[in-house]
Amino acid sequence: MALGSLEIEILNSVWKLQSLDEDMNISVKDVVDNMSENGMERAYTTVKTVMDRLSSKELLVRYRAGKKFFYKTVMDKNEMAIVAIKEISNQFFDGNDVEMMHFIESQCLDLV
Repeated sequence: MALGSLEIEILNSVWKLQSLDEDMNISVKDVVDNMSENGMERAYTTVKTVMDRLSSKELLVRYRAGKKFFYKTVMDKNEMAIVAIKEISNQFFDGNDVEMMHFIESQCLDLV
C-alpha cells in the first residue's frame, strides 16, 4: 500500500476530524478546510479526486447521506501504521521483524 504525501495528508486530516467527533459525516469540504487550517492549501477538486482514489484503494469508505457524499476511514491511524510496518518488513527484511528491529536500532536511532 504505497501512499503519496497528499494521500497521507488527507488521511491524517480525516483521522483528526474523526477524533473530534467519531460520528461526524466528513465531506471533502471538511477535509479541505481542515487542511487549510494546518497551512496546506489544496484545491477542492484535487482533494476530491484523491479521496475517491483512497476509496478505490479501500482506505476510505464513501457513502451518501442526502445529496452529499461523505467519507470514513477503514482503519485507524495505528492499524494503518502496523500494516505499513509489516509491508516494510516484508519488502526489505523478508518478513523478519527481528532483523528489521536490529536494523532500526543500529541505523535509525541516531537520526532522532
